[in-house]
Amino acid sequence: MPSRLLLVDNGSRRADSTRNLRRIAAQLAAQLGEPVLPVSLLHADRVPAAALDGQAAEILAVALRRLVQAGEREFNLIPVFFGRSRALTAFIPELVAQVQAELGPLRLDIAPELCPLPDGEPRLVEILADQLAAIPSVATQPLERVVLVDHGSPIPEVTAVRRWLARQLATRLGPTVQLYEAVMERRAGAEYDFNGPLLEALLTQLASEDAQTPIRVALLFLSAGRHAGPVGDLAQIGARIRAQFPTLPLHLAPLVGEHPRLIEILASRVQQVLRHAR
Repeated sequence: MPSRLLLVDNGSRRADSTRNLRRIAAQLAAQLGEPVLPVSLLHADRVPAAALDGQAAEILAVALRRLVQAGEREFNLIPVFFGRSRALTAFIPELVAQVQAELGPLRLDIAPELCPLPDGEPRLVEILADQLAAIPSVATQPLERVVLVDHGSPIPEVTAVRRWLARQLATRLGPTVQLYEAVMERRAGAEYDFNGPLLEALLTQLASEDAQTPIRVALLFLSAGRHAGPVGDLAQIGARIRAQFPTLPLHLAPLVGEHPRLIEILASRVQQVLRHAR
């Protein structure tokens, strides 16, 4: 029996996130010519099936046990994660150990994340640049101020991914662009200052200094969820900033997960894990 390909994201209680993961899995499957099963680590199983065209989402723990009980023992996991978070270094290995203790031996190989350091992933830089250029109605506005925002992590190695991408994106955009970094969440305390500022605080500062020069926000997010998307925190922050600074042109870029080159990156990760499995 061939190895099962599992496309895994962190998961969200928002139906749009699961729908996007399924869309990406279908496109990846079409490119590879073999099935790809989309599953989430957490949360997605709380989305009502009625919001997902009648097909309930499955989390990894449930899917893995179901497949092993059906006789499958070989798995290749393709993580839809930018950096090497604890999901990859702890949560998934611990889950595999639990399933092995319950149901017997299995093999699960994890492909590299989307932006493995130290080499990074130049194609992600191109995606971010493309998404900044794809913002509607800003073609005539100068590209002078850009903020790259991610979720935020208490793990320096994960924040290092955003820093790597920011450096590369700044080079890609050129010296006339000021590039800043921000997070949606961070823990209190100086020991977490490596995360950088919260997005709303940074936008407020930049707008206070100059409420005329446009700001474009590059989103290091894959799918709509609690932060990204039309009703997420990012949209609400944008609305508050525009209300406070009505002359400020502020624009949010499309998500990384909406760009077609993401499939190319994921396909290359599949090839990497398959070579390793041999």
